[in-house]
Amino acid sequence: MEPAETSARICFNGEFRHGVDDKRRLAVPARWRPKAGVELTLVLWPKDKSGPCLRLLLPQKMADMMRDIDAMPNENPGKVALKRFIGRQSSQVTLDSAGRIILPDEMAKAAGIKDQAVLVGLLDRIEIWSPDRFQNVTAADEIIAQEAFKLME
Repeated sequence: MEPAETSARICFNGEFRHGVDDKRRLAVPARWRPKAGVELTLVLWPKDKSGPCLRLLLPQKMADMMRDIDAMPNENPGKVALKRFIGRQSSQVTLDSAGRIILPDEMAKAAGIKDQAVLVGLLDRIEIWSPDRFQNVTAADEIIAQEAFKLME
């Protein structure tokens, strides 16, 4: 997440598997942790047919998402639906002194996260998956990525 001493963007890359304790605390990798006191937004994300995951957003990413939704035409019924869904299915979280966040119970259940979680860097945000769902998503991504990389040539 963005270091306090620079405005350079950090890249969330890599994959980490961590245990989730009985209080639903999950460690965030040290290189991804924001400065102390930064409030992050955890959103239930209905990403895939495999089931939802959680997305962990920096304040600027959350502000960008809110701006994008606000820019939608008021006549678009998806605008209010998105606001309602994200407002209802999100939570502000901060890191504790050990660099962990607490996954709210209902969000963890909806994402299928029990005693293990996979944290995946999406370059500008973090996804948190149940290991089983992530395995399914990874298999699908392998197929889609083959075509997607052709767009970058």
